[in-house]
Amino acid sequence: MLSDLNQYRAIKNNLEEIIKISGYRIDYVAKKLGISPQNFSVKKQRNSWNDDEIEKILKIVDNEDSEDYILGQIMEVLESDETLSLSEFMKAVKWK
Repeated sequence: MLSDLNQYRAIKNNLEEIIKISGYRIDYVAKKLGISPQNFSVKKQRNSWNDDEIEKILKIVDNEDSEDYILGQIMEVLESDETLSLSEFMKAVKWK
């Protein structure tokens, strides 16, 4: 569960980069969110996005480039998580 929170933080903290990588302009994303570009810039500087805004932004900028970047950020977060090898997993669940 902590991993999910860390993934969320990675996305929230890199939202500006995600938008930049997606190729969309700030004024376009702001318009789609229904806020002024000035208000968007303030929220971006303060990183004061609420969960609904983050979800909307991710839907707006959804493309292959932004998804690849997000996946990379999530993989970095997961890198520090404890993992099991396949043989350890099979042993833990008592599979042969």
